Amino acid sequence: MSDLTDSIDATRQENVTRILDAAERLFRHYGYAKTNVADIARELDMSPANIYRFFASKTEIHQALCARMLGASYQQAHDIAYLPLSASERLRRYAQGQHKLTVETMLDEKKVHEMVVVAIEHNWHVIEKHISRLDDLLAGIIREGIEAGEFVDTDPGVAARCFGASLVTLCHPQIVAQCLAKENRATPEELIEFAIRALRE
Repeated sequence: MSDLTDSIDATRQENVTRILDAAERLFRHYGYAKTNVADIARELDMSPANIYRFFASKTEIHQALCARMLGASYQQAHDIAYLPLSASERLRRYAQGQHKLTVETMLDEKKVHEMVVVAIEHNWHVIEKHISRLDDLLAGIIREGIEAGEFVDTDPGVAARCFGASLVTLCHPQIVAQCLAKENRATPEELIEFAIRALRE
């Protein structure tokens, strides 16, 4: 019975992945607003009813895609958090990595940016959960930095939230898009060093 259940679960996951892959291709090519469930079904030679067996709506597909994109962001941050480096260097690499990922993944293609903007405007729980998970990683790094004498003694949770907020112009897709071409903004390097220095003083 267990083998059968595993097989059913694997088949379901395979279908979910195929639907998400197709939806992402169409969203990237035509844009989120111009793509509907029927288009996704046509891309997969499925009926719309078959799509609805796995997702209740286009919004739900979009949420799942958003979660997948944020999952890649979290994995990158997680890998950096556990590198055998000083807390300062891990924070530096974390901030640099998140900025690079935001620019490359969410801004390079206008249609991808549209998907992200829709998600942010709807304030989906997947984004709130992602921010909380990143804050937890940052708090862990900062706690280790305090224990190592790199940073002043402070509440790691509060410090993590403040560190993340101070770098929002590097990681928030809409703000990054607005600031990229502005010459009167602090550079990513300046912001990162300022935020790390604040933890030391």
